[in-house]
Amino acid sequence: MSLVLDPAAQDLLFREARTANTFTDEPVTEEQVQAIYDLVKYGPTAFNQTPLRIVLVRSAEARERLVPLMAEGNQAKTASAPLTAILAADNEFHEELPKLFPVFPQAKDVFFSERPVREAAAGMNAALQAAYFIVGVRAAGLAAGPMTGFDFGAVQKEFLDGDHTPLMVVNIGRPGEAAAYPRSPRLAYDEVVTTV
Repeated sequence: MSLVLDPAAQDLLFREARTANTFTDEPVTEEQVQAIYDLVKYGPTAFNQTPLRIVLVRSAEARERLVPLMAEGNQAKTASAPLTAILAADNEFHEELPKLFPVFPQAKDVFFSERPVREAAAGMNAALQAAYFIVGVRAAGLAAGPMTGFDFGAVQKEFLDGDHTPLMVVNIGRPGEAAAYPRSPRLAYDEVVTTV
C-alpha cells in the first residue's frame, strides 16, 4: 500500500466523507471545535502565517442575523444546522509573524508592509487553513457543509470588520437524513498530473 494512513481513516477523511446539507439536532460542543482547531492548526502555510479567523454562530440571535444573508438555497440548512462557522481571512495577520515565524521576524515588514500583498497572502493561506478545518471536522466524526453562496459584503459588515474578509460559511454537525447528494465524478490522475 502506498499510503501510511489507515484505510478506515482515509475513508473517514476523504472517500466516504460528504458535504452535508441536513443535520441531526445533536449539538456540536465547544470541546469538539477546540479539538478540531488544535489538530488543524499544524497544517502548513507560507511563513507559518495564520490568517484564518473563525466566528462560531451559536446563539439564536446571531443565526437570525446570518440566515437572511445566505443564498436562498442555503438558508434552511443554515437555520437548522447545530453549528455554523464563518471562516474569514485576517488581512492584518502579519502582526503575529514575529511570534509565529521567529526564524525571520522581519518578514512582517519585509514582505507584508503593503495591504494588497497582505490581502493576497491572507486569502490564499486562510483558504488552505479552511480546507484543513473541513478535514478536521471530518476527523472529529462530524460532517461539514461549506458554502460560498452568501452576501459577502453583508456578512463582513454584520459579523466581521474591514480587516477581515469572509471566505466561506460552514455548517457543522452529524449528517441527517438524505444529507448528501450523489457523489459527483472526480478527474482521474492522468487528467491532472503531468511530469516534466
